[in-house]
Amino acid sequence: AYHWSRYQTVYFLLAALATPLVVSVHSIVSLDFTFAITPGYHSTIFPPYFVAGALLSGFAMVLTIAIPLRWAFSVEDLITPRHMDNAAKLMIAAGMVVAYGYVSEAFFAWYSGEPYERAMMAQRALGPYAPLFWTMLGLNCGVLQLLWFRRIRRNMRLLFAIAVAINIGMWIERYIIVVTGPSRDYLSSAWGEQSLTWLDFGVLFGSIGTFVALVFLFIRILPAITIFEVEELAEEEGKLR
Repeated sequence: AYHWSRYQTVYFLLAALATPLVVSVHSIVSLDFTFAITPGYHSTIFPPYFVAGALLSGFAMVLTIAIPLRWAFSVEDLITPRHMDNAAKLMIAAGMVVAYGYVSEAFFAWYSGEPYERAMMAQRALGPYAPLFWTMLGLNCGVLQLLWFRRIRRNMRLLFAIAVAINIGMWIERYIIVVTGPSRDYLSSAWGEQSLTWLDFGVLFGSIGTFVALVFLFIRILPAITIFEVEELAEEEGKLR
């Protein structure tokens, strides 16, 4: 029908506009750090690094929500292992870019010869934030490598555990980026260690609870799965067979 053709055209245009919007938003956020002279912030790798990190954590969150959703509402025929497998492959692609960002940060801190940049990286790897730093690498880079195996990508329980681990790792990454640079700045009088208080944990877990509550409200009020898209996809696959 004519109106259906118009709808698909607008749908495609909105998707085309949303893609550069996602890239621009996270690039601007990264440039907020890049324009500062704080050790660990002033790096041109940040824009693609932040975009890849957003994709990695975004797909991990999609899997974290979709896997319990398909089990709780018995929609395994609509949200299939193929969907999960494709999301996991995209996580691998984004995760390798993030891993490249980690390597480039360490390399250019050393190659630049800038003493404060080198001190910042040493502070991350060997200082008081070392346990968080190595945990972040293990979750975002080490655990991610399991997704190269198709059997793991098709195992919903393992895939859910990996997605949760990567979400935790990405949160630790943001914490490390924000905290480690200012903790060893150019002025020794400003040096200090960040310690989380009950208020910090309250804000963190409160924001997580708010997000979960909004997801539940969305599922309760609005259709979680657009049936017409699923039917259209099934019809297209039927024609290809």
